[in-house]
Amino acid sequence: AATGARPELARVSGGGARSDLWLKIMASVLELPLERTESGAGAAYGAALLGGVAAGVFDDARVAAQAGVTTTGHVDPDPAWVEVYAAGRPRYQALYPALSGLPA
Repeated sequence: AATGARPELARVSGGGARSDLWLKIMASVLELPLERTESGAGAAYGAALLGGVAAGVFDDARVAAQAGVTTTGHVDPDPAWVEVYAAGRPRYQALYPALSGLPA
């Protein structure tokens, strides 16, 4: 968002993507529709697709995603939840840097 670019949609995979509630929360926090991918392999699958790009199997990452990624569901942000999360965002943005230097 800081660069002026804003995606229209994001795709999710892996363990968290199995939870409808988690996806609704994430879509509302990000203010972005989410699509669940058919493959649950997550980052490893994406890395394999990028390996295909590096090996010349695919022309670029967009072509690799179009060839290798299918979706099984769509989750839209909940407008009421978007308001709540947006209201708390400034506190989070101030708190996170203040706490990030503390020992774990």
